[in-house]
Amino acid sequence: MTLQEIKKKVNENIGNEVTIKCNIGRNRIEKYNVRIKETYKNIFIVETNKKNNTEIKSFSYTDVMTKTIKIDY
Repeated sequence: MTLQEIKKKVNENIGNEVTIKCNIGRNRIEKYNVRIKETYKNIFIVETNKKNNTEIKSFSYTDVMTKTIKIDY
C-alpha cells in the first residue's frame, strides 16, 4: 500500500470507529477502539472511546506503511 492510498483510506473513514493495533516493541501490542477525528499532512488524530476518560492520540501514515500500527476499518 502506498502512502497516498493510506491517506485516502484514513480520510474516507473520518468520524468512523476503527480498531488500531500498535506494536510497541518486545512483543507487546496495544489495541485501541477509536474514532478518527482529523487528518493532517503527515499525521492523523484519533479519540479513544473510554467511558470516563477520553484520550487523544496521533499516528503517522508511515506507521501504517511500516506496519508499526494496523488499522482494522
